[in-house]
Amino acid sequence: MKKIKNESQLLQHAITLGANYALKRGYAGIDGTTSSKDKQEVIYRLLVQDKLVTPLSKNDETTANIRHKLVVWIMKHLPPEHSLLQ
Repeated sequence: MKKIKNESQLLQHAITLGANYALKRGYAGIDGTTSSKDKQEVIYRLLVQDKLVTPLSKNDETTANIRHKLVVWIMKHLPPEHSLLQ
């Protein structure tokens, strides 16, 4: 897996937008007490269910791979001139 510049900031942005997306879809399970790892998994599974990201195989569903998928997803949805993509 290739290291992505600003990966941690992009991941935080993906979690924020993904949590908002989940709430708009009616999922109320994400709140302030939900761990970051759980948020990542919930958002990933929701995006897979909605066919917005391609699913990982069961053997590859690790925390690192889920994080990478979320970062790639948010990179595709940010405008090219966004500061995190520079």
